[in-house]
Amino acid sequence: MDRWTGCFKVSLNPSKAAPSLKVAASLMFSPSSRTLMMPSVNAVFFSGDKVQGTGNPVIERLSDARNIAELLVEKLGCSANVWVVEASTYNGPFAVYKEFIQSLTSRGEPKRYDPSGWPASSAIVAIFSRCFEQVPGFTSSNLSEQERENLHTRTISPSPLPKTIILGFSKGGTVVNQLVTEFSHLKASLQFSDRRQDHLYPISKDELLLSISEFHYVDVGLNSAGAYLTDRSVIKKIAERLLLNNASVRFVIHGTPRQWFDHHRPWIRKEKDMLVQMLKDEAHRCEGKLKVAERFYFVNSLPSLQMHFEIIQVMDIASPCGNFSPKEKEKKIKSPRLCDTDENKALLNQGTGVLLASSLIQHVTWSSVGFLES
Repeated sequence: MDRWTGCFKVSLNPSKAAPSLKVAASLMFSPSSRTLMMPSVNAVFFSGDKVQGTGNPVIERLSDARNIAELLVEKLGCSANVWVVEASTYNGPFAVYKEFIQSLTSRGEPKRYDPSGWPASSAIVAIFSRCFEQVPGFTSSNLSEQERENLHTRTISPSPLPKTIILGFSKGGTVVNQLVTEFSHLKASLQFSDRRQDHLYPISKDELLLSISEFHYVDVGLNSAGAYLTDRSVIKKIAERLLLNNASVRFVIHGTPRQWFDHHRPWIRKEKDMLVQMLKDEAHRCEGKLKVAERFYFVNSLPSLQMHFEIIQVMDIASPCGNFSPKEKEKKIKSPRLCDTDENKALLNQGTGVLLASSLIQHVTWSSVGFLES
C-alpha cells in the first residue's frame, strides 16, 4: 500500500466563473492494481485566514496545506484519507467560506448558522467527487470491480464503512459550526446502516452527516461572535438523535493561550466555555453516546502567533481510549497526572494555567499540553 498526494482546484459551480477551492489530499493507493483503496476514515480539515510574510519558518510550514495533510496522516494512521480545504475567496487575509455558510460578512464572519439547503455537507460531498475525478489514472470514484466483489462476498464480517472526522482550524471552525448545525437537523429515521457500501467516500449529504464520528475545534477564534456554537437547542437535538439511533459522536475542543486568554477578544473563551458546558450537560443525559474532550496546549507559554499554528503539529486527536497511530505512540510523552485540586483551579483565575474551573473535570495530564476529558 502506498499513498497518492496532490493538490486540486475545485469549483463547486463549474457553470459560472466562480473562484476555486484549493484542496490538498493524501489518499490510500495500491501501486500494483493502480486503484484507490477503501479508507477507514476520511478526515477533512478546514484552514483559517492567510498569514504571510512572518519570516517564521514554523508558521510558514504549518500554513502549507500539503504539510498539514502529511501531519494528519501521521496522527490518524496510513488507513486514513486526508483532505485539507482552503477557502475559495479571501478578502485580503480573511478567509470567506461562502460555499459552506450562507450568511457571512465581507470578512467571512458568520451572521448565523442555518441548516437550510445543507450547504456545508453538500459542499464536502461535491469536493470528494470532484477531487476523485481529477486523480491521475482514475476515472471513477467507486471501488474497483474486484473490491466490490470481495465486499459482497464478506457476509459474515464486512469491512466497516469509512467514518468522517471534521477538523476546523482558526476561522475554519465556522465550517465545523455549520456542519454541527446541519448534523443536528438530520432526519431521525436515518441510520448509519442506510449508507451504501461501494464508495470510498459519502456520496450524499445524508451519508456524509451519518458518517461523522468526530468534530475537532482547533484553536478557533473570530474578531466577532460566532467562533463556537452557543445554541443549546442544536446540542440538545444531537443528543436526542444519538439516543434514538444508538449512535455516538465525539467533540474535541483544542486551544492555546493565543485564543483562550485573548483579553481583547474575551468572547472566544466565553463561547468556548458555553459550548463545553452544553456538551457536558447533554453527555450526562445521553448515556455516554455524546463524548467531549477539552485540550489545552502550551500551558505555561505566553500567547503567540507561532503557538496558534504549532497546535496543528502537537494536537492529540487520538480517542480517549488511546487509539494512536504507530508514529503517534512513539511521540507520546508520559506525563505526571494532576488532580483537580483547589490550587490548580486557582491557576485559571490567574489566566496562566490549565482550565480547571469546572467540577465536572475528572483529571488533567500535562507536559506541554493539558487534557480535560469527560
